[in-house]
Amino acid sequence: MMQIKPLARKLGAFVALTDAELSVLDGLHKRRRTFVAGRDLVHQGQSDQAASILISGWACSYKLLEDGQRQIVDFQIPGDFLSLRSVVLHISDHSIEPVPDIEVTEVNISDLMKAFSDTPRLATAVLWAASRDEAMVVEHLINIGRREAEVRVAHFLLELGARLALVGLGSKAGYACPLTQYLMADALGLSSVHVNRVLRKFREGFVTFYNYDRLVKFADFEMTYLDQIGPLLA
Repeated sequence: MMQIKPLARKLGAFVALTDAELSVLDGLHKRRRTFVAGRDLVHQGQSDQAASILISGWACSYKLLEDGQRQIVDFQIPGDFLSLRSVVLHISDHSIEPVPDIEVTEVNISDLMKAFSDTPRLATAVLWAASRDEAMVVEHLINIGRREAEVRVAHFLLELGARLALVGLGSKAGYACPLTQYLMADALGLSSVHVNRVLRKFREGFVTFYNYDRLVKFADFEMTYLDQIGPLLA
């Protein structure tokens, strides 16, 4: 029996993939590579790299400013594409760093285009996933620019939980989380001291939602921008 990989689980939330489509998607997972935490697998300005599918572990995409400051744009979890936009544009406008050690599958653009040609519904599902990622970036801008620190952190943790639930790695109870307060600070536009103040009882390694519904109300967390994720939370 074919093992359902995280990407298939995520895309399956939008399109009920057939066995044939699942087989095509599974065929993309041929060239596997591992990368150690803290060493970039993609550098800002790099060209001619393949797209990758994250199989296990977390990664962060970030940009460096001239003064050395870092802004984390997003975190990638299992089932996410890495560098898909960079392959289309032929150059990466950001760097990607593994948070813990990760495993990825490298996908040549020619193989991806053939998969889309053979299974148009699969291409539609990937387009949905890319559109959802764009919606998340918009929400992240609002998070950094307009939300108070406490709400910002709560919204961030709820979004991660919803994304992880989609691929079977999280629920309303919580989820395993490898992020340090320093990484969260770089993503949220806060100092690590400020994050530490907000998350006084944060224990690295796991996020627990003691009152999920109350936190959703506090953060004004509306999951419509994540499209199909809401109904899958359990």
